[in-house]
Amino acid sequence: MELANHIKVERCTALKSATKTEALHELLSLLENEIKPPEFDGVAKEIFYREQIMSTGIGQGIGIPHVRYPGIQEPILIVGIHPEGIADYASLDDEPVCLIFLILVGADRHKEYLRLLSLLVSKLKTPGIRQRLHAAAQEENAAQTIAKILKENDS
Repeated sequence: MELANHIKVERCTALKSATKTEALHELLSLLENEIKPPEFDGVAKEIFYREQIMSTGIGQGIGIPHVRYPGIQEPILIVGIHPEGIADYASLDDEPVCLIFLILVGADRHKEYLRLLSLLVSKLKTPGIRQRLHAAAQEENAAQTIAKILKENDS
């Protein structure tokens, strides 16, 4: 599994939302053409339920909402970058969240989820990558730039 295989331009965006709830809805809206009701509604419900249990803001401006859901055949990664950060995200370090990576995998695909998460975290540890992603959100073609950055040097 390579991270680049899960990065699609149409699943990357510069977020405009001011709150965590709005941002999650904005990210989920990128899937409306891929996942049809009632599965789409179920995925959205699970994402918000997961956030009620415990915030997925892991610190350093990063949020990784995630869910394993029946019917998801291939792992899905949706990327949202917020130029100013979302203050109400309730991150572990109480800092605003600028980088949100929403991960969806099949209900029985725990190993795939962990592998994708591991690849993503490794990428985010690359020197300068978080800063470049943050800057990309302010570009005119933000989605293309975000996807390009995340695909670089993938091995």
